[in-house]
Amino acid sequence: MGPAEVTETSGLDIGPHPHIGLQTVTWLLDGQALHRDSLGSEQLIAPGQLNLMTAGRGVSHSEEATGRYSGRLEGIQLWVALPEATRNGAAAFEHHGDLPRVDLHGANATVLIGELEGAASLARHDTPLVGIDLEFHGGTAELSLRPEWEYALIVLRGSVELTALDGQVISPAHLAYVGEHRDDLTLRGDRGTRAMLLGGEPFGERILMWWNFVARTVDEFDAARDGWQQADSRFGLVASQLPRIPAPAPYWPSK
Repeated sequence: MGPAEVTETSGLDIGPHPHIGLQTVTWLLDGQALHRDSLGSEQLIAPGQLNLMTAGRGVSHSEEATGRYSGRLEGIQLWVALPEATRNGAAAFEHHGDLPRVDLHGANATVLIGELEGAASLARHDTPLVGIDLEFHGGTAELSLRPEWEYALIVLRGSVELTALDGQVISPAHLAYVGEHRDDLTLRGDRGTRAMLLGGEPFGERILMWWNFVARTVDEFDAARDGWQQADSRFGLVASQLPRIPAPAPYWPSK
């Protein structure tokens, strides 16, 4: 999201909308935003803090201007697919304002989810995985990896040289898939470069994604879409003044 200029009352104006089968991981580099959801949560988020919402069978939320912050807003929101064991469970929300940090010499690492070098986040994760913010201060960062996991890198600011990909330079708006069977990873970035390292056990389940939903079948999409359009109790209500976002028409034939 962003970078963009926002005011106290406008800028991040994402009205109530639904999710199923996933977690939203919201992380800001600059600015502030307000999260509201159908669980009754109302949480301001700022840089260095983590908002984690677990949709389970169904939840709805909005992302809004704070009513007091004006200036630059920039961040990222990641979606984590939930496994079969929890994807139809209850919705939940958590906020973590104090996350563990690790000095990697060439970069400072903040552990959003999972564990790095013995530093573990308290944030929920339903499959083995890790999400790390890397803030480079010029130089090389070396990270230990789990060879049975797969990894990828998203650059948010600046550029990162990735030795695992023959020195390829990764720029913002690209995801560099590093793959599996690696014990370590060497990254180089100039001062001020920001990137996200994502990793985890390969997801063994086939998933489908459409609009704001992660599911296993088109029938599940149809049921979730119909429930949202009919404002049934599955997705609850969000205490927001922003207009509710309607679901788009599906691209597959309706029954």
